[in-house]
Amino acid sequence: TWRIIEVCQSLVKHSSGIKGNLPLQKLHLASRNGYHSRHPTLKLQRPHLRTSFQQFSSLTNLPLRKLKLSPVKYGYQPHRNFWPARLAARLLKLRYLILGSAVGGGYTAKKTFDEWKDMIPDLSDYKWIVPDIVWEIDEYIDFEKIRKALPSSEDLAKFAPDMDKIVESLSLLKDFFTTGSPGETAFRATDRGSENDKHYRKVSDKEKIDQLQEELLHTQLKYQRILERLEKENKELRKLVLQKDDKGIHHRKLKKSLIDMYSEVLDVLSDYDASYNTQDHLPRVVVVGDQSAGKTSVLEMIAQARIFPRGSGEMMTRSPVKVTLSEGPHHVALFKDSSREFDLTKEEDLAALRHEIELRMRKNVKEGCTVSPETISLNVKGPGLQRMVLVDLPGVINTVTSGMAPDTKETIFSISKAYMQNPNAIILCIQDGSVDAERSIVTDLVSQMDPHGRRTIFVLTKVDLAEKNVASPSRIQQIIEGKLFPMKALGYFAVVTGKGNSSESIEAIKEYEEEFFQNSRLLKTSMLKAHQVTTRNLSLAVSDCFWKMVRESVEQQADSFKATRFNLETEWKNNYPRLRELDRNELFEKAKNEILDEVISLSQVTPKHWEEILQQSLWERVSTHVIENIYLPAAQTMNSGTFNTTVDIKLKQWTDKQLPNKAVEVAWETLQEEFSRFMTEPKGKEHDDIFDKLKEAVKEESIKRHKWNDFAEDSLRVIQHNALEDRSISDKQQWDAAIYFMEEALQARLKDTENAIENMIGPDWKKRWLYWKNRTQEQCVHNETKNELEKMLKCNEEHPAYLASDEITTVRKNLESRGVEVDPSLIKDTWHQVYRRHFLKTALNHCNLCRRGFYYYQRHFVDSELECNDVVLFWRIQRMLAITANTLRQQLTNTEVRRLEKNVKEVLEDFAEDGEKKIKLLTGKRVQLAEDLKKVREIQEKLDAFIEALHQEK
Repeated sequence: TWRIIEVCQSLVKHSSGIKGNLPLQKLHLASRNGYHSRHPTLKLQRPHLRTSFQQFSSLTNLPLRKLKLSPVKYGYQPHRNFWPARLAARLLKLRYLILGSAVGGGYTAKKTFDEWKDMIPDLSDYKWIVPDIVWEIDEYIDFEKIRKALPSSEDLAKFAPDMDKIVESLSLLKDFFTTGSPGETAFRATDRGSENDKHYRKVSDKEKIDQLQEELLHTQLKYQRILERLEKENKELRKLVLQKDDKGIHHRKLKKSLIDMYSEVLDVLSDYDASYNTQDHLPRVVVVGDQSAGKTSVLEMIAQARIFPRGSGEMMTRSPVKVTLSEGPHHVALFKDSSREFDLTKEEDLAALRHEIELRMRKNVKEGCTVSPETISLNVKGPGLQRMVLVDLPGVINTVTSGMAPDTKETIFSISKAYMQNPNAIILCIQDGSVDAERSIVTDLVSQMDPHGRRTIFVLTKVDLAEKNVASPSRIQQIIEGKLFPMKALGYFAVVTGKGNSSESIEAIKEYEEEFFQNSRLLKTSMLKAHQVTTRNLSLAVSDCFWKMVRESVEQQADSFKATRFNLETEWKNNYPRLRELDRNELFEKAKNEILDEVISLSQVTPKHWEEILQQSLWERVSTHVIENIYLPAAQTMNSGTFNTTVDIKLKQWTDKQLPNKAVEVAWETLQEEFSRFMTEPKGKEHDDIFDKLKEAVKEESIKRHKWNDFAEDSLRVIQHNALEDRSISDKQQWDAAIYFMEEALQARLKDTENAIENMIGPDWKKRWLYWKNRTQEQCVHNETKNELEKMLKCNEEHPAYLASDEITTVRKNLESRGVEVDPSLIKDTWHQVYRRHFLKTALNHCNLCRRGFYYYQRHFVDSELECNDVVLFWRIQRMLAITANTLRQQLTNTEVRRLEKNVKEVLEDFAEDGEKKIKLLTGKRVQLAEDLKKVREIQEKLDAFIEALHQEK
């Protein structure tokens, strides 16, 4: 300060006279203020410059209009010679000017520095990027020695400018001040002030307001450019950091992002039982609007990618889509239940993503419906994305068009209400600005769900079309402010989502949107504020509101789940104290292991057991054919040669056409029976009946899928044919075994025949007396017919199997003579059973005679009246059964059991992926209680982890 005073005194001493004038515009702001302080009428009402910018504003390229100040005319006064006094006064004012500028400039610089410091993002999280040696540099460098080595202040003063030379330079201004007389300069200044006074009095209030608006807009744009430059630098820096960390350069594992943790909580809640009514109390952004109002476009602008399928006027959103936006190094998208990442920077991946979303929507929609309440979960990551969870709902419609289900309108309303009735859900209401507000349906629905507008954000789309088509621009302002319909909201926004071309890129739409609002009269006429326009400002506002709602409600929800968990755990302890809490998936895994163990146990069945049950089952299947179609016809022949010929022909036909197929059927049924026996056999106290339905379903599905090897019949046919052609019985033991087999077969057939005769003739005299039973009229007729036929057989024991027509007539007449009317067909049916019994008894007597016939068999029954060809037949049948059973057993143990085990595994894998199937097969209070308990625990754990991370972020 003293140095400045000395300079001023030297100027006074060396100056002989100063003339001239300075224009008001070239003086410093402080000098102008000093000047105008003596002329109150000349004071300009400068608008107060805002030192902070609007929080949500993205106007970057609005054109600046130059500030139009009214021209100032300067007048001149007669020359006066009192210039030394005026010079001294001017120099004294210069002193205050310099002092004021120094103080004010310092304050302004400090304030600007503080503002810039606040705008710079907090980079403390990225401190790890800087090598540790930077933070430990003071350990390696002695700053005290460096300080002592620096030159002193006296040495530094030598580098300061020479003030004497500066004074000499200022003295050169003498000519400028001496161009006229002192008096003339003073009069010029006075006259100039008078002219300015007159001009400013003429300035209207409207022009002053315009000037203030121009300067305000200029200030806004200035700070907006600074903000966007800093945000861009921050975005690039974060992207670089995330990319480096993603490549594992620093060998540290990133924690799961906060929004991803929250999204997982919502995913678990979406599967939780709705009877508790707690899953809808966590915030999410619900995007609702009329069909074709631009909901999907707004969401795509927020996600910065064309991720949704679209159609011209057609309903494309057929089920809710939950989109989780989070920040990441790459712009990608992936589904909750899939590991595939879609690169949103590539058009082919975008097309694939849209196609996949459309397929999932159509899969969710059941037959006969148009929309579905099932939610598709999608994660979108990218640099600069605002973290939040949005749910895109089907557009609300007014009328049901052709091709839609009749209940489509009601279904869409119910889905929208289900999401909006959540007291913490943020409703993003989308309204088409290009149509009349009175035609909107969704606004009434939103007003019902949120009448006070405490969680609603109103968005007016297609503002460019609205401004072009609407005759009164103030109507748009009325729509934005909700004056055209009774709807309140937290905030109102106006956006432009493109020119209507679906192939437009997001960047092109953003440029078009910014360009539109730069030139829009809505913004220039203050109908809209700068922070109320563009989708970028909208996303910032929605994200801010979302996280505010999350912080206010998440801890309350965590407490409610703690109480629910306590109630469920108490109920489990009281009802199932000795059982583990296994949910449906865990129970399925336990049942799966048991089923696989039971299938493996099939391989432990002994070969003897397989062959015994196979041989017995096959004989039961073919015994009727052997007795009725092979043995009985051959036994009617008169000699052994004809008997053997008949048997060989019939056995060959049987083997070629029926026997292999019957054998395979028997083997497959035997395998099913053994498999069912192992599956359904009680396991004692360890048996859990909760698995019975699942095991039965697995058994049926596995058997349904299993098919026997196609080549088994061909190989089996050859083996059976060779076995039946062999007639050589090697020893007496085989002979006796064949006789025993024949006796058992004939005895079983005789027993069946006697039962048939008993049913035909009714109870005998013992049963009639003991059990008070009587014969029917038909049974009496059958009994009389039987007695008459038995008399005929006694007369001719070698009677053939069929009655002659004269014999039928004779029997009929004999019965009529006793007063019994019979039909010829009744006589034949009765004869069939009577003759069968007679034949079987005769064959059994013949078996007893053939017990000693092995000796004669070895001699081919030469010189012997005994012929046992029927025993040889049954030996051939028995040997064929044994060989067939052995072959089938080998096929079972070597091939079919393994194939069945493979089928069972495939069925279990299919059931494991089918949630509906598991819910249907594993049911009951125990299962549902374990499911609820697991879900509540999982939700609570995730909520606790999220709350902890939320506090750490704060």
